[in-house]
Amino acid sequence: MENINSAVEILIQSSNTLFILLGAIMVLAMHAGFAFLEVGTVRQKNQVNALVKIIADFGFSAIAYFFIGYWVAYDITFLSSAEQLSANSGYELVKFFFLMTFAAAIPAIISGGIAERARFYPMLVGSFFTVGLVYPFFEGLIWNSNYGFQDWLAETFGAPFHDFAGSVVVHSVGGWIALVVVAMLGIRNGRYRGGRLIAFAPSNIPLLALGAWILTVGWFGFNVMSAQTMGGISGLVAVNSLMAMVGGIITALFVGKNDPGFIHNGPLAGLVAVCAGSDLMHPVGALVTGAVAGALFVWLFTYIQNKLMLDDVLGVWPLHGVCGAWGGIAAGIFGSEAFGGLGGISLASQFIGTIAGIVVAVVGSAIVYGIIKKTVGLRLTDEEEYNGADLSIHKIGAINED
Repeated sequence: MENINSAVEILIQSSNTLFILLGAIMVLAMHAGFAFLEVGTVRQKNQVNALVKIIADFGFSAIAYFFIGYWVAYDITFLSSAEQLSANSGYELVKFFFLMTFAAAIPAIISGGIAERARFYPMLVGSFFTVGLVYPFFEGLIWNSNYGFQDWLAETFGAPFHDFAGSVVVHSVGGWIALVVVAMLGIRNGRYRGGRLIAFAPSNIPLLALGAWILTVGWFGFNVMSAQTMGGISGLVAVNSLMAMVGGIITALFVGKNDPGFIHNGPLAGLVAVCAGSDLMHPVGALVTGAVAGALFVWLFTYIQNKLMLDDVLGVWPLHGVCGAWGGIAAGIFGSEAFGGLGGISLASQFIGTIAGIVVAVVGSAIVYGIIKKTVGLRLTDEEEYNGADLSIHKIGAINED
């Protein structure tokens, strides 16, 4: 019996390791989606920079999270022997890999907002400190119950803040950080003339669509595998993600008046919003959550560009920041038993937790990027911006016509 129990235990450990490894690989693939979504949206003279930023940010994020961020969030370091690290089929290592791909999404989100006019290395430094300090502080607050915040919410309102796959922890935090940096950078040259918006059309709709599709497919690893063990896997998460995605598509199609950029961002808005409550909601609640998010993205993206003159290139604040915040609150609504959900959630806790994420993002990014702006600067010169980030930074264009 001992041998049988040992074999079963090894099988469970190795299955859990494989499960979360597959999730990490799927979320890693999503970074290609971030890259191609940005490549297709920016002008051709900035396409190379879009690609390089995403992969360089990932490298800096991995180092920051390995040595600093994971320790800040979970009080765990990897400065021990390989023998110790490989215990339990190396599950803890692969769990780090999985959560690191989440952390690296923060700079990828920021990248889309600040495209076409940001300096390269100063933004990499910002990514390092954001992933090493700002993001893991809130991650640990929510997903590791650091500093008693979750305990206080549970005692006061009957349930802790619930964010199953990161509507607020990842997306809203990333979107609100991006808003701060976008405001610091200012508007791209030539974007507004006489107070009127001058449209910079996407350079490549097929690449934009490819990026959206890669993100959409990878999102099912992002959400479903947030269970982190085989025993926690739930088909409810998968179907809720599907329904939210569909809701986002449909409303973005109609509200966006057939615009392909809006239509391909619609499913992403829905998926951002459903992350938090995907393990609690009824599929109809997930559909409504995604539908609201799709419409919210289109309306708010149009509003900030035309009325606020906020030059958020990919609309990452509406998409991630606002739709993520909506997702945190929607979990408190549609996750309740009154709306067919599984319950065990507090709308008050969801609201307070969402606001806390926004505060951490805004304050943390103001400090990190404010220091960088004051010391070395964040923005390209007018000449560099006119020539494009590709030639100014990387000395090569996206296409060789010879």
